[in-house]
Amino acid sequence: MNSQNILRNQLEKRILILDGAMGTMLQRYNFTEADYRGERFKDWKYSVKGNNDLLSLTQAEAIAEVHRKYLAAGADIIETNTFSGTTIAMADYHMEDLVYELNFESAKIAKKVCQEFTTKNPDKPRFVAGSIGPTNRTASLSPDVNDPGFRAITFEELRIAYKQQAEALLDGGSDLLLVETIFDTLNAKAALFAIDEIQEERHIEIPIMVSGTITDASGRTLSGQTAEAFLISISHLNLLSVGLNCALGAKQLTPYLESLSNNSEFFISAYPNAGLPNAFGQYDESPEFMAEQIREFVDKGLINIIGGCCGTTPEHIKAIADLVKDYQPRKVVFSV
Repeated sequence: MNSQNILRNQLEKRILILDGAMGTMLQRYNFTEADYRGERFKDWKYSVKGNNDLLSLTQAEAIAEVHRKYLAAGADIIETNTFSGTTIAMADYHMEDLVYELNFESAKIAKKVCQEFTTKNPDKPRFVAGSIGPTNRTASLSPDVNDPGFRAITFEELRIAYKQQAEALLDGGSDLLLVETIFDTLNAKAALFAIDEIQEERHIEIPIMVSGTITDASGRTLSGQTAEAFLISISHLNLLSVGLNCALGAKQLTPYLESLSNNSEFFISAYPNAGLPNAFGQYDESPEFMAEQIREFVDKGLINIIGGCCGTTPEHIKAIADLVKDYQPRKVVFSV
């Protein structure tokens, strides 16, 4: 049985656990500019501190260690360290030429650690989700208030960038692709179009998770869509799951998850923040408190995949895993 079939088989049996925040864990290392550079980039002309994706090349053992901690906490699916792994986002560091290598190596690190855990416990197979972030450009909105018609990026530019990233993630060993933290559905459509091209060219079927982000209490994405409109925009595709992550805590996410769950034939995923950020940008929800907030998701039978976003740690993931293990996954009724 290939990994895709194993994944679907697992999803039908139980709620799968996604990992927590990579950035939150990397902050604990207090890496300096020199640490980010490593030996290879010690003479790079530009500052690279904050380029977490680069750490897959310069601090690979730290990335592997974070993955191990999440897997030990109970994660079934871990995300590659590639949230900003496109030429568009890497332009900030003048590192566009490294994009293929960054994604390939990140997937390779995650795959190796997953295989360690699966080998130890074949009854709990682990999977790598190639993380595809939204980029720092939006195809639907103008960044210039004086020129509403202006766009900083085109659909075609996004498609090309996403395709390069997705190919490298697959070549490195990703079992599925996760188009995540979507604030502009047009950006996501470019990523999904690119993935579709790869499926056709390689004659393969790629499990795809899609996860949007509701940016405030209005219940809309940054580009103005409601959760239901977001779902309709992408429902023509053959997706593994659709869901929501980031921006809000679990409690605030519940009504929008209900909307997705009630209207979708896909598996449903959720990985909220550890509450809303405080005045200092920190996340205050303890693992126990966050798990209790998530209880509503499982009491209502809303989810198939659950994890954590900003502010979450292996302790949060363990608390969530301990909670949901006694619950059945949301029942998915596939249309004929």
